[in-house]
Amino acid sequence: MTTRTPALEIAVTGPAGVRIAGTVGAARVELAQALPLGGLTPSPATLELSIDAAREARVEVHVLVRPRAGGFHYDADEIALSVLDVRRAVEAGADGVVVGALDPAGALDLDAMARLRDAAGSASVTLHRAIDVTADPVATLAAARSLGLRRVLTSGGASAAIDGIDRLRAMVVEAAGAIEVMAGSGVDAASAAALAATGVDALHFSAKRTVREDGGVRMGSASDGVGGYEVTDLDTARAVVAALASLTPSGTGQ
Repeated sequence: MTTRTPALEIAVTGPAGVRIAGTVGAARVELAQALPLGGLTPSPATLELSIDAAREARVEVHVLVRPRAGGFHYDADEIALSVLDVRRAVEAGADGVVVGALDPAGALDLDAMARLRDAAGSASVTLHRAIDVTADPVATLAAARSLGLRRVLTSGGASAAIDGIDRLRAMVVEAAGAIEVMAGSGVDAASAAALAATGVDALHFSAKRTVREDGGVRMGSASDGVGGYEVTDLDTARAVVAALASLTPSGTGQ
């Protein structure tokens, strides 16, 4: 039995990353800023220029809407901010949004997620890796499916997707084709084929490298990141694509 090739989604921070995604044939990008923090909502200008680049590159833009770093239990102001960011991203031309909110007990916040879903209108809605910090990611996937979300981005509850491979298989079974399962976290050329063999619908990866510009001057309490920043790397992205090249083309697996 051959493994069908999953769709590819690349996490990017701007139009340069979008163009690389188009070059390697990715289906879509997740657009964010501050990837070392797990990703935050990108600026309006970043969104505008990235959408322009995506139209030329023929990839979809899915916008991460996350108001701050840290956990995923948000107060009323943070939910209201996220709802507005979702609306504005879709109005700007985004094909979808990537969101997640948990309740005080650490389960999926169904009310908040319904508000975010409704704010997206007909655009695609992905539940991000907030699913992986819930007590039962498989049950959380079922809840996401009941909300009518398009897909979940998950590592199977592990730090790296390759370590959550057994649960990823269980999530594919639970999804039953009614919601897409996209494996993400630490996906690289070494793990891509094994993850594809679980039957996931898509692989999510950042293909990033760090550019160093260390002037030796500390900039304050948040200075650990000063002196370097991450960019999407074409060769890294190509390596993941090459690792999947022996698989059956998408949709033709038996």
